[in-house]
Amino acid sequence: MKIVVIGGSGHIGSFLIPRLVRGGHEVINISRGNSPPYADVPEWQQVLQVTADREHEEREGIFGDRVAGLGADVVVDLICFTLESATALVNRLRGETGHLLHCGSIWRYGVSLKLPITEGADSAAEPTDDYGIRKRDIAGMLKEETAAGGLATTSIHPGHIVGPGWLPIGPLGNLDPGVWHTIASGRPLQVPGSGTELMHHVHADDVAQAFEKAIENRDAAAGEDFNIVAPTALTVRGYVNIASSWFGQEPRMETVTWEDFRRTTTPEYADSSWAHLSRNHCMSIQKATSLIGYAPGYEPEQAVRESLQWLISNGQLQLPKLLT
Repeated sequence: MKIVVIGGSGHIGSFLIPRLVRGGHEVINISRGNSPPYADVPEWQQVLQVTADREHEEREGIFGDRVAGLGADVVVDLICFTLESATALVNRLRGETGHLLHCGSIWRYGVSLKLPITEGADSAAEPTDDYGIRKRDIAGMLKEETAAGGLATTSIHPGHIVGPGWLPIGPLGNLDPGVWHTIASGRPLQVPGSGTELMHHVHADDVAQAFEKAIENRDAAAGEDFNIVAPTALTVRGYVNIASSWFGQEPRMETVTWEDFRRTTTPEYADSSWAHLSRNHCMSIQKATSLIGYAPGYEPEQAVRESLQWLISNGQLQLPKLLT
């Protein structure tokens, strides 16, 4: 098949595009610049690169024409963030493309109500942040499009993506590198809340696998939405325990109030921690497993460890080497 990937040079695309090439597909990557993928593998030499500024071309009303003009059997949209953008692409591809896949987010769910959170159930409250609301609305529009007999669509909703090349969401639910220095040195880590809050990570290659499986199983995936995460979720306390062992340290935690926590960090890190931990997310992957054969290869701690190992080895995080 001819497959167009929009935004394929990022985290997910760095793993998805090589998978598609190895699967024998003709692959075209649409990206804004020439930044290299996170995983530099020979399969990229077989990929046609198309440079396009999506935001500019959408304002000009020509982006949909560009995508449709490539004559793809499948379009994978990894960088769509508004309902207007998604709707415009659906309208242009309807009747011309066999399958459109959209990358959503588990933040289409608000705070958890029942665990694990399943698709289409009353497991979580509605999202309250703009990003989550947009992802929820896009997923709903896509389901309605396919149910009405229009374009075949699928939305994939990853958890907190980790992998080589970038810093993972840490045990406090933010990207503060100081958290890793505290853990590696064996100093007490101040944790807001109870330490039982949940986060659900996923390796970027497992997200790529889900897209590949949905493409291969179009009939089962058409009109569906899937939570895509690791087999298990991490509690804050469990995350600290596991991470401490990587550096040969005993886990040391001090639970503090959110007010006290905010006084010890930046507003950006504090807001990120609240956004992740207050949701208390643990997702079910049963639907993806049963319908498209999704089989994640990484537990969350394995994905995080791989990410940290890459950062340490490449001099981007000054920490002791991880214990073998």
